[in-house]
This record gives sequence, C-alpha cells and structure tokens, in this order.
Amino acid sequence: MSADPDAVLAAVQGQGKLPSVTAAVARTGSEAWVGAAGAESDPDRVYRIGSITKTMTAVLVLQLRDEGLLDLDDRVGGLLPEAGYGDATLRGLLSHTAGMQSEPVGSWWERSPGVDVPTLLAANDGAGRVAGAGEYYHYSNLGYALLGEIAARLRGRSWWHLVQERLLTPLGMTATTYLPPADCAPGRSVDHFTGRLTPEPHADTVAMAPAGQLWSNVRDLLKWADFLAVGHPDVLPSSTLEEMADPVPPADGYGLGLRCVPMRDRTLVGHTGSMPGFQACLFVDRQSRDAVAVLANATTGLRPERLPGLFLGDGPVPECDPWAPTASVPAEVEPVLGLWFWGNTGESFEWSNEELVVRDLRSGEVDYRFGLVDGRLMGTAGYHRGERLDVVRRADGSVSHLECATFVYTRTPYDPEAPIPGGHPRPS
Repeated sequence: MSADPDAVLAAVQGQGKLPSVTAAVARTGSEAWVGAAGAESDPDRVYRIGSITKTMTAVLVLQLRDEGLLDLDDRVGGLLPEAGYGDATLRGLLSHTAGMQSEPVGSWWERSPGVDVPTLLAANDGAGRVAGAGEYYHYSNLGYALLGEIAARLRGRSWWHLVQERLLTPLGMTATTYLPPADCAPGRSVDHFTGRLTPEPHADTVAMAPAGQLWSNVRDLLKWADFLAVGHPDVLPSSTLEEMADPVPPADGYGLGLRCVPMRDRTLVGHTGSMPGFQACLFVDRQSRDAVAVLANATTGLRPERLPGLFLGDGPVPECDPWAPTASVPAEVEPVLGLWFWGNTGESFEWSNEELVVRDLRSGEVDYRFGLVDGRLMGTAGYHRGERLDVVRRADGSVSHLECATFVYTRTPYDPEAPIPGGHPRPS
C-alpha cells in the first residue's frame, strides 16, 4: 500500500522539529513525487548531503579498480606512503572494517576550517586504531579522506575535479556543488527546550571533503539513486554496483561505500548523511528502482533510516502537527524550561508551537501540555488538564520548584531523607 507522501513529510517535519525538509520519491526510476515542508522550503533548494558524499568517493575508487589501476586488497601504504594506516586495505576502508578510528585527530572537523592533506596525514599516524583489521565494523570518516586522496593521486587531479568530471557531468547532476550556493538552505541547530534556532557553520572541510563535503538537492539525488540501481556506461556498470551493495563481513549492513537497509521483502542501498545543521537520506531498491531522497536543515531530528519505509509505504505514518521554530519565549515560561524531576522520573519541559510540552525522558511520550492563559500556565492535555502550573520561588527570587495539583517538580531527583519542597507528599 502506498503512503501519502505529503502526509509523511508533514509528520517527519513536525516530529523532528525540522526548520525545513524536502523530499522526493522515484518509482521505477522516474520522479513520482517531490515536496517540501517548513519555513522557506523548496524542493529545488540545495542542502548539505554529508556522508552521501562517501558513495561518490567509493565509486571513484571502484572505477580505478575496474580499470586495473588498483586492487581492493591493496594496502594504503603502497598508494599513500605517508599515511599512518599503511597496512589497511582499500576494501577495509570502503567497508569500515579496517579498524581505523572514526574521526581524525584534531578539532571537530565538521565544524572547523579544514586542513590540507599533508597536515591531515601528519596528525594521524595510526596510533588511533581501535581494532584489528576485520575484527568488527567501525565507521571511519578518516578512512574516506584517505580514499579520496588515493583517487586524486592516481588520476593526477583533485578529488572534487574527479567528482565533477567522472560522476556529475555524465549523470547530468547540475545542482550538486562543492561549496554552498548563495540561496542554499542555512544550517540550523534547534534548541531542545526553547525551540530557538542557532546557526551552524558551513565549513570547507578540505582534506576531509571526500567524507562529507558536498551539497545537492533531492532531484539531483534521485539521479544518483537511479545510477546506483542500474549503473551508467560512462560511470560504472551495474555489476560493479551490485558488488558494492553486497555487505562485507563482519559488517552485515554495509558494503563497499553503500549502506544496506532491509525493508520487509526487499533491501535498499544508499547512505545517510549528517553535518552541522543538516541531515540527509538517500536509498534505492536496485530491483524496482524505487528511491527516496530526503534533506533537512537541522543537526538532529530526521531519523533517516526510517524514511524509506515511510515514503515507500512499508510502515505506518506517524501523526504529528507541523512545527515552527520559536521566535521568542514568554517571560513566564523561560524559568520553567529544561530538565525537571517528579520524584526520580525525569521530565523534559519544552516550549513548542506556543505551548509547554512535558515529555517523559524514558519513553519520549508527551505526558502533559500547558498553555499560557492570562500570564499563567494552565493544563490543556493529560492528567493536569485544567490545573495550574505554579513557579515557586525562594526568598531571593530564584526558582525553587514547580507545583501542579500537589505534583512537585524539582531540578534534581528527590533525596529520600529530605522533605519535598512545600511539604507535599512524594509521588506514589
């Protein structure tokens, strides 16, 4: 049964608190639907695609293999002598089974101005290894930086030049870029409690670019998805892509640069992506050529592995109201926001869509809702409906605790040897 993609997109935007999100669905290789939700959303707008970039780096390496310029069992040291992980194989890097550390030494690379390749290689001497080769799957962004540099050296061209010349041009992907265009979606982080937006950096990651640099829109990504399904005579044949989609032991959900996601009676391949201010999802069924591409400008909230099932009709559509970022928080609400405890039970007090939402931290479910009425917080849903939530202050004016119909909320779990503030009974 096919899902209503507009309903799915609205639920994804509301549930994830996404400033904007755009999505596209292909059926049998052709665009069947495209949509957008949230403020200033547009299906043609460009977002950062994060680690979907890795699938392109992997294709560049497989092109070299198919041309006989390298073997997947070649050691990094033979191709990149100054690399600290010289004993790792290309197959191990592609499948994240080489035992390499996840991130490069140094500052948080996604949020920092990038360094050049010599600096990256000098800082990563192999001391960060976390496992032996083939011991277990361990995702490594650093590994893909090495793969991109290997491709660049063997071709005598920059990694980005190779992406343009050997991938984007033959596939007609004109919206995919290295740097963000002027009208791109801005990267945003959403404050958990207030719903306010914070700008995120759009750093040029330089040497780490092969791991997650690129920008694109959902229509361009559908072209890439269909290439991953059927191949292209000027890029890679379908047989090589089938090899890339085969999980590499001990990883049971990752092949040679491609994630493998089971869905009922079929498996989709592709990748997720995440960079500061952005999340992305691209998956395709190589048999039917059905595909899903989703891009959002929020650091968290997308849950990308669930999206193919939702948009292709293989899972129930969650119900959720649309969400809008917070422009301002009322003064009466500001001291209430944050983490509170009812006894030992943690509750998140969040301002969302002009109401106070109280969420159980264990289940993630909403317990109560409060609205602001004549300067007072009044329960609108849940056990506290119709009741007043009071902010109780100390003599110096600081907030002591919250009270609602003898329910007392404190900033720390209660001490069984101390009385609850206000002398109220403890939760039963």
